[in-house]
Amino acid sequence: MAYNKYIKFNDIEKKIIEQLKYGYSNAKIGEILHFSRHTIKYHVSSIICKTGAANRINAVYLLSAGGYFKEIG
Repeated sequence: MAYNKYIKFNDIEKKIIEQLKYGYSNAKIGEILHFSRHTIKYHVSSIICKTGAANRINAVYLLSAGGYFKEIG
């Protein structure tokens, strides 16, 4: 499954996706966004599920390949 515009992400997931593209760990993303790493882990799992990815790297790839980063400018 690849990203398409019909997949909806909540505001926290969108912020996390922006950090995932830099390869940051859950702990680092939590530090940046002021959430616990457990909260980040929960939302990363949701992102992986929504995109049908195998892991976080694959999720970023699918989002990029599907044009997600072009849509958000």
